[in-house]
Amino acid sequence: MQLTLERVTKKVGAQTWLYEQDIAPKSGAVTVLLGATQAGKTSLMRLMAGLDTPSTGRVLVDGKDVTGMPVRERNVAMVYQQFINYPSLTVADNIASPLKLRGEKNIEARVKALADKLHIGMFLDRLPAELSGGQQQRVALARALAKNAPLMLLDEPLVNLDYKLREGLREELTQLFATGDSTVIYATTEPGEALLLGGYTAVMDEGELLQYGPTAEVFHAPQSLRVARAFSDPPMNLLAGTATPGRVQLAGGPSLALAVPESVSGAVTVGLRASALNVGAGEGDIALPGKVELAEISGSDTFVHVETAVGELVAQLTGVHRFELGTPITLYFSASQAYVFDAGEKLALAPAWRKGN
Repeated sequence: MQLTLERVTKKVGAQTWLYEQDIAPKSGAVTVLLGATQAGKTSLMRLMAGLDTPSTGRVLVDGKDVTGMPVRERNVAMVYQQFINYPSLTVADNIASPLKLRGEKNIEARVKALADKLHIGMFLDRLPAELSGGQQQRVALARALAKNAPLMLLDEPLVNLDYKLREGLREELTQLFATGDSTVIYATTEPGEALLLGGYTAVMDEGELLQYGPTAEVFHAPQSLRVARAFSDPPMNLLAGTATPGRVQLAGGPSLALAVPESVSGAVTVGLRASALNVGAGEGDIALPGKVELAEISGSDTFVHVETAVGELVAQLTGVHRFELGTPITLYFSASQAYVFDAGEKLALAPAWRKGN
């Protein structure tokens, strides 16, 4: 199915929850709605589902106007942050419920196949209350997948699970979505989750749809500073600079040879992702001496906060590293990894990239 939202808005009283926006998620693919809490992700999904009606604009399905058509008349599967299962039914009956409503055949075999894919096959005879939170969310996901709806909406379904469970389910969902035919809309606040799951990503902020496109393109070429901030974890390092033909002078720091468009001059913002900073120098790299303010180990990465002449920077280093607070350190980066945003906070220059990077 092709879902299209045309110039939709949502107002509640004097408040605008969604500003006018158009989006047509890619049919049969995963689209991630990425943004902080209250960015408008849930409000947009409610319009897609038919739980709410837009204040203005239209919702189309395969070209047919379904604006105002209630959710019970649409073929939509939904999974929320809080897993919702029928407490009096076994896991098997929970998963089978949408299949029974449609009078499907071979229900038992299909339930077992789905349960095995989500590693809950051994719990089919149990009640939801006898399962852990992660297992209950797997049941809710299995039931949504069993519905085989052309549109599946998942509103931060993993947010209440612990780290290990989230990591495991993300990988499983990526594989399940890749083999399905549904158009999947997945809301998250985590850029890393968008990179893992999304064939396409829509970046939202304070009710505005800032940018939509293939996930890799949105990540590598954020069209504004707002998108760059939203699609970066840890946050992109942002440095003040001044652009002149062929160069950008960092405030209090070195000059960078950058092919900024001739139309861009004067005050600019230079962005450096944390992963672009290293503690070892490469050929032609620029050095930024400083001192360690904080070092955090997260999983298999180390995040080092360094105070430099151009401001505090965060470097993301692969592996576990130990740094004494206050000790001298030099960060290195290649100018080719720098983003430049003009005075209007629009993208003026992005690092070269190609599909597959």
